[in-house]
Amino acid sequence: MKHDPNKTEITLKGIPISPGIAIARVCLFNDSRHSRIVPVKVSAEEKGREIGRLREAFMLAGERLGDIQQRVSLEVGKAEGEIFVAQKMMVEDTTLQGRMIAAIEEGEAGAEMAVMSIMDTYEARISALDNQYLRERATDVGEVKRRLLDVLAKTRPGLTCAGKSHCQHGRGRVVVGVELTPSLTIDLDARNLRGLVTEHGGVTSHAAILARALGIPAVSGIRGVQGLVTCGTEILVNGDTGEVVLWPSSERVAQVGKRDTGPRDTQPVNPVVALRVMANISVAADVKHAVQMKAEGVGLYRTEFEFMAAGRELSEDEQFERYSAVVKSMKGAPVTIRLLDVGGDKQADYLGLPQEANPVLGFRGARLLQKRPELLRVQARAMARASVEGPLHVLYPMIVDVAQFVSLRGLFLDAVREVPAGTIRHGAMFEVPSACLDAEALFKVADFGSIGTNDLYQYLFAIDRDNEMVAWDFRPDHPVFWSMIRRVAQAAAAAGKPLSVCGELAGMNEYVLKLMEAGVNTVSVNSHLISSVRRTVVNRR
Repeated sequence: MKHDPNKTEITLKGIPISPGIAIARVCLFNDSRHSRIVPVKVSAEEKGREIGRLREAFMLAGERLGDIQQRVSLEVGKAEGEIFVAQKMMVEDTTLQGRMIAAIEEGEAGAEMAVMSIMDTYEARISALDNQYLRERATDVGEVKRRLLDVLAKTRPGLTCAGKSHCQHGRGRVVVGVELTPSLTIDLDARNLRGLVTEHGGVTSHAAILARALGIPAVSGIRGVQGLVTCGTEILVNGDTGEVVLWPSSERVAQVGKRDTGPRDTQPVNPVVALRVMANISVAADVKHAVQMKAEGVGLYRTEFEFMAAGRELSEDEQFERYSAVVKSMKGAPVTIRLLDVGGDKQADYLGLPQEANPVLGFRGARLLQKRPELLRVQARAMARASVEGPLHVLYPMIVDVAQFVSLRGLFLDAVREVPAGTIRHGAMFEVPSACLDAEALFKVADFGSIGTNDLYQYLFAIDRDNEMVAWDFRPDHPVFWSMIRRVAQAAAAAGKPLSVCGELAGMNEYVLKLMEAGVNTVSVNSHLISSVRRTVVNRR
């Protein structure tokens, strides 16, 4: 993309939702396609017709959602497909249908206004809740509303420039919209998109899960972004840092251009001697791409995303099915499965977690597992059963000291005492400064360690990287941060224990060589970054 010298570079800061770099031109998502619906009075004779239109909309919207659910399950993964089950159930909810029909029968509104009035009320109530996870479910209500209105208007989700000669239908473009929704990631054939930028949509939203599964760089939290761009605006999206640059300069493009691999770097690069590169996955279906990109194992399986995608607790058998599928697919390469890490920015209302004033410093990670041992017990048994298929490494999240790690490992071992198992190793996550300062003692009891750079930086510098008010100050080049990484690496080397880095820093080419210099010889990154990381090592001077 050639920079327009007549345009001034504009830098915006948002929330990183899905990692990766994209440099392309903008396509605007048509979020306002139903904004001009005006109230139309209907006579008593016309009410029957409007109710008939509404019933047909319920049926067709349900059929479309069923088709999408099947397509996503096949092309992306079963867990991601389940995201659309909740929307389909909402469309088929007879109580919801009855309220819309009543709005027509008891008033003078047509089908469109009945849909908008009832769904807007539902959406407003959910959006007003204190719980972040539940607030993000309001997106599903909005999605159902738009789908019903699309059917009534005989339209489909699309782009502002749709139908015009210059429209690229999102292919090779960065799509900019108001909200990160499943429609934005699925209905536009997202595999051809270069990136996503939105005003709203959290890291735990369903669409964010889909964006990560599809390997699409995405940034949210850019207020008013649709008013700043038009179709064709040159844009740089950094899904690792949350930075979005409009009309990026030639110098900036040259600086990060080598990392612009589009939605996925599809050309696998063979493993390199100097650095072991493993894959981060969020759901079992991700392992397919990890294998394609020749990952040397799974360095981080974020099991909480399986729960989030399903919207409920998973049984032992359901978890076993997912874990064993991953272990089998890796054919003897190690699989590191992190125990359930919810709380903070990953709320899970279905677990009945308490409301907290400061959840990032609250009931999450290791502390949650200590107080809710039944969650750990079910997960441990599923993991142990899966380890029969190949080597399995258990990673304990948010560890603060030796005593906590030993306590949790004891709960795990007690849970699997009578379960047939294969090789299982137990490791500590180094993402809390106290654990890093106690690294030497932790490596005496842990089989391995993994540095989670995202939370480590957050806790080390007291910065919430998901808060756009302060996210601009998230600078991973700070000397104190690297001093902490070197400290953990030295402790691992002294103990002769494996250490990896699994945070976003590991996938940022400008820091890969610096990690190696700090003593790190294993990293774990999203699959679409594996080739880029290996090329960086091969091309080093």
